[in-house]
Amino acid sequence: MADSGIRGLRHLALKVTDLARSRKFYEEFFGMQVVWEPDPENVYLSSGRDNLALHQIPSAEVSRYRSAKDQLLDHLGFIMDSPASVDRLFTQAERFGAPIVKPARQHRDGSYSFYMADPDGNVVQVLYEPNISGKV
Repeated sequence: MADSGIRGLRHLALKVTDLARSRKFYEEFFGMQVVWEPDPENVYLSSGRDNLALHQIPSAEVSRYRSAKDQLLDHLGFIMDSPASVDRLFTQAERFGAPIVKPARQHRDGSYSFYMADPDGNVVQVLYEPNISGKV
């Protein structure tokens, strides 16, 4: 296939119930840094390769989002450089009391990961994937 210009899925936007709490979570656990904060309801973070937008849900609508029983987003993921890095972040998440959805384990395809929840309950996979971890 000719070069289409596509460079990957490098941007994700999440609605959040507490912008400051979510910002802190992604900064502390994943080392993301603010690249743009256009107003008090929006913040854009970057890992240097990826972009994560956090959008504050208006206070009048927060209860509607909290009452939802299921999320449509299955999970988002952060690629790690090694299984040891996955284990380090797992230990850090446990130490800080982050909700662990699934503990660290080896998968049939050779990948290694664990799942945790962010402050709004979005599931975040911390993943070493041998086919792409060395390429990003």
